[in-house]
Amino acid sequence: MDAQQPPPAALLAWYDRHRRDLPWRVPPGVRSDAYVVWLSEIMLQQTTVAAVAPYFRRILARWPSVAALAAAPLDELLAAWAGLGYYARARNLHRAARQVVARHGGQFPAETEALRALPGVGAYTAAAIAAIAFDRSVVPVDGNVERVVARLFAVAEPLPRARAALRAKAGALAPAVRAGDFAQALMDLGATVCTPRRPRCESCPWADACAGRRLGLAEALPARAPRPERPLRRGVAFWIERADGAVLLRRRPESGLLGGMLEVPSSEWRARRWGLAEAAAAAPLALAWQALPGKVTHTFTHFRLELSVLTGRLDRGGGVVGTWLRPEELAAAALPSLMRKVAAHARAGLAAAGQVLRSRRGRSESSRAAGRWG
Repeated sequence: MDAQQPPPAALLAWYDRHRRDLPWRVPPGVRSDAYVVWLSEIMLQQTTVAAVAPYFRRILARWPSVAALAAAPLDELLAAWAGLGYYARARNLHRAARQVVARHGGQFPAETEALRALPGVGAYTAAAIAAIAFDRSVVPVDGNVERVVARLFAVAEPLPRARAALRAKAGALAPAVRAGDFAQALMDLGATVCTPRRPRCESCPWADACAGRRLGLAEALPARAPRPERPLRRGVAFWIERADGAVLLRRRPESGLLGGMLEVPSSEWRARRWGLAEAAAAAPLALAWQALPGKVTHTFTHFRLELSVLTGRLDRGGGVVGTWLRPEELAAAALPSLMRKVAAHARAGLAAAGQVLRSRRGRSESSRAAGRWG
C-alpha cells in the first residue's frame, strides 16, 4: 500500500467497530445536530473529554437549543461553566448563540467561512462542525489528528512550524462520503491507538500505510520545538469578611484572563514580589490586614501564578462596590477554579487561626483557674 494514500474505508470500518461512546455522538452514518456539535467542540477546546462530559450534559439539559442558550442570562451560563476553565469560551458561546439566532434564524451555517465568523469559532471548530453536522469534506485538525498525520507521512519538521503542512496533508485525506464519521474516526484513532506514548500500531487500521511506523519513528513524532519555561507571576488576593460572615466579591473586566467572572478582589499580577505594606496600599479598602501563611498556586497556559492572601474584616458593607455572598452561597457562584482555591485557602487559614486563638485563651483560663484553686 502506498504510504501517501491511506485508505479511508479501512479507517471508517475501524470506527464503526471501535468508536468511543461520547455524550455528543450519534451512531455512524447519522447526521449530528449542529448545536450539539458546536457546544461540545467549544467545551472541548483545551479541555479533556472526561472533564467536559458532565458539564456538557448539564448545560445541554438546561439549554437544549441555541435559542434557549441565546435567551439565557450570561451570569447563569458562567455559573454553570464555573470550574471548567478558559472562561472566554463561555462568553463567546453566549455571543455566538445570539448571533446564530439574530443573523441565521436560529440555524447554524454549514460552510466553514460562515462558521468562522461566529465568536470563539476558529479553523478547527469550524471544520469540525462542517464535517460532523453537515458532512462537508473537510478535516478538523487538532492535536490528535496532527499526531496521526505526522506519523502517517513521517513529517520530521517540528511543531509548530509543521502545522501548515500537516493541515494540508490531513485535508487531502477527506473522503467524499461519511466526512463527519471520518473526522471523528481520526480523532478517536489519535486518542485511543496513535497515542503520544507507546502507540498501539498493531491495532491501527492504517499500520501498513504508515511511513513513521515503517521507519521506526512513530513514537518520536510529531517532533516539537523546546517549550520555554512558564514565567512566574505574583499577586495578592484580599479576603474581606463582613460581620455577618458574608464575603466581598467583584467582577473582573470582560477582556483578559477570567474575563467577566466573579473574583476575590486581587492586585495586579506581576513578576516582582509584593511587600505587606505595598499590598495593603493596593487593597480595595483600608482595613487592618492580616497575612495568611502559605500561597495559592495556579497554572495558566502561558504563566504560573502565586497569590498571597490577606484577610480583613468590615463591620458593615454599605457603600462598597461589589457583591456580598455568604459562605453557603459561594458553591453556586460563578467562581473560576483559581478563586475557589483562594476561598478554600482563606477559610482554612482563618479556621486554623481561630483554633489557635481559642487554644491560647483556653490555656490562659486554665492558668488563672489553677492560680485560684491551687
